[in-house]
Amino acid sequence: MTPPDAGSVAFHDVDAAALLAALPDPVALMRAGDVTLNRAAQERVRQHSADGDWMALFDPSSVPPIREAVQAALTGVTQQVTVQLVDTIAPGLLTVAPAAGGALLHLHVSRDPLEVALELMDGLGLGMTVQAPDTRILLANAAAGQILGLTREQLTGRDSMDPEWRAIHPGGQPFPGEQHPSVQALQTLQVQREVPMGVYHPHDQAWRWLQVTAIPRRAPGATQPKQVTTVFADVTEKQAMQTELSLRERRYRSLVRATSQIVWDAWPDGDFQPPQPEWQDFTGQSPDEYRGVGWLDAIHPDDRAHTIEAWRDAVRRRGVYDTEHRLRRADGTFVPMQVRAVPVTDDTGALLEWVGTHTDLTAIREAEQALRALNAELEARVQQRTEDLARVTRFSTLLLTAAGEGIFGLDARGITTFANPAAARMLGYSIERMIGQAQHALVHHHHEDGTPYALADCPIHQTLRDGQTRRVDRDVMWHAQGHAVPVAYVVTPTHDERGQLSGAVVMVQDITERVRAQEQLQDLIEDLERSNQDLEQFAYVASHDLQEPLRTVGSYAELLARRYQGQLDPRADQYLHFMQDAVDRMRSLIQDLLSFARLKRTDASFVPVTLNEVMGTVQQNVQGTLDTDGSALTWDTPDQVFGQESLLTQLLTNLVSNGLKFHRSGEVARVHVTSRREGDLIHVQVRDNGIGIAPEYHARIFEIFQRLHRRETYAGNGMGLAICRKIAEHHGGHIWIDSAPDQGSTFHLTLPAPPTP
Repeated sequence: MTPPDAGSVAFHDVDAAALLAALPDPVALMRAGDVTLNRAAQERVRQHSADGDWMALFDPSSVPPIREAVQAALTGVTQQVTVQLVDTIAPGLLTVAPAAGGALLHLHVSRDPLEVALELMDGLGLGMTVQAPDTRILLANAAAGQILGLTREQLTGRDSMDPEWRAIHPGGQPFPGEQHPSVQALQTLQVQREVPMGVYHPHDQAWRWLQVTAIPRRAPGATQPKQVTTVFADVTEKQAMQTELSLRERRYRSLVRATSQIVWDAWPDGDFQPPQPEWQDFTGQSPDEYRGVGWLDAIHPDDRAHTIEAWRDAVRRRGVYDTEHRLRRADGTFVPMQVRAVPVTDDTGALLEWVGTHTDLTAIREAEQALRALNAELEARVQQRTEDLARVTRFSTLLLTAAGEGIFGLDARGITTFANPAAARMLGYSIERMIGQAQHALVHHHHEDGTPYALADCPIHQTLRDGQTRRVDRDVMWHAQGHAVPVAYVVTPTHDERGQLSGAVVMVQDITERVRAQEQLQDLIEDLERSNQDLEQFAYVASHDLQEPLRTVGSYAELLARRYQGQLDPRADQYLHFMQDAVDRMRSLIQDLLSFARLKRTDASFVPVTLNEVMGTVQQNVQGTLDTDGSALTWDTPDQVFGQESLLTQLLTNLVSNGLKFHRSGEVARVHVTSRREGDLIHVQVRDNGIGIAPEYHARIFEIFQRLHRRETYAGNGMGLAICRKIAEHHGGHIWIDSAPDQGSTFHLTLPAPPTP
């Protein structure tokens, strides 16, 4: 019989019920039709079943495999089943093992990374939004809604450039949309860190101050970002406190100058380090003269011994330094001084620095009140700096532990100095195994094709040499089991307190699924392009071939009408009219189909096109309508766009014709066209005073063959706006409508501006 291992012996006398109750994961013991739940299982089941039904936790599709696993456990077989739960999108792993004549079921639920991120940011009180390239908010956490005074539902889909937030700079100047951190991150593909911004809070009817960081994300190989993540903190109270502290500091400095008081600071070991402006002004010593313990030269020779002894004692015991000595002023006069310094420590007791004062004892009575205020302020500064350090430390620890990406640090030699759990899991090593190893030799030694990776060519070690941040969208690192892991990573240099390059931090992301998805997507794109080419060729050929029999039908219908018009009964004349009308409609429909099919077949290149010239041609195209009913067409289009003039003329002619055609009865149609530049795009608007369109039809009208009115009322085939949309998209633009019944319509069109020379 095999002896038990050390772990089994250690837990041999421990109560199994106590162990099960202490587990954080839900556990159930099924025996003879009876189910016993530990505390974690009871709390989770209580949310979904009033009578404590364990199976209420699982999606119905997971119940059969669970029951099969229980039956297997009753025969002595342990199984693991992947299950879907009713209260989370992340799958769970259920281990079913035989136990005491029954089955022991242990449930482990992995958490969704997005849920962890949102929970982390909410716990830190930080707002987080994910925005599309057009700055629409795709996702927001609860803290973002609280900070901005809106619910998460109200934030989702909202434009982050919404003027209702009245964004301003700290000085009170307006914050233009193009300067917004999200827009800057999208345009420059660079992280925008801790940008201060004021926004108007609608509920409080007051200004909130934010510190905003925007991080762009783009797909591998893409030149444009696919989204930007914005993290912001409400620093309203901090802003007010800093303003108040700044005011107090100015008052204090003025008081110090008036009372001949000197404020200085020193390193934890007691050495003076520049800059010490007030010490320099009073003593006349240069930074090189007072650096280290050179400040002793400004002390009266008779006072130096007890001064340095008291200072070393204070440094050794990290206690308050309090003494008196005579200090030489810049003019050579020795002034009696009361010297006091206090140590600044963090919450672990580690000494950060010393902050001290020299006070002229000749004016001590007049400065006594100022000294009390100074001590209070010093203590507040110590407390604030301690709290800031503790907050940063806690946040860094949480971020490194919870981050989904692998993060590890290197020293200047390329030796791994730290690694987070995600990096260890990704590469199959323990954290202890990675620390102290040469990173390149351990996980980055070969290329994806198996050829050796020279250290000189490694982007990570290039950063260690030149201190430049590098981003690599596709590479491999090697797993402990010997297989390559596709990764993307960012290498950021680190510097010591002297500004010298000291190492680097590498953030690594496993892109295995992304690579697989990209390959599948590329296959789908190629299939779709082939399919689109076939469909366009079919539409072109079919439309072209349909015209021949149509011309035959039309010719014979015309011959019949000429020969027998008025010779047959009235019903026959009506039938001939219907036939000719149907031929005309069919001919118009085929012509529209041909135009629609030809749009992507053109090989013409884009050139700068002047909109005023295009509008002149459009006026000629609709002149017949303008002369017939007195309609009016005006325009204010001073801009140029980048595209094909013939297609742009067709696009604007269709939009203007629509405005002239769908006018209200008894009222003259008026169409006005304007343009204005918005960044790299030209925004064109075609506004009319027509019958308008209900909001539910705004998307439908841009589909082919979509008509909202009977043909007898308004002529057309329902192709015009579909052609407009295709022309706009062919130019990389976008078209949409603002309209309501009996209030006219405004068609919006964005087109690219000519590139800057």
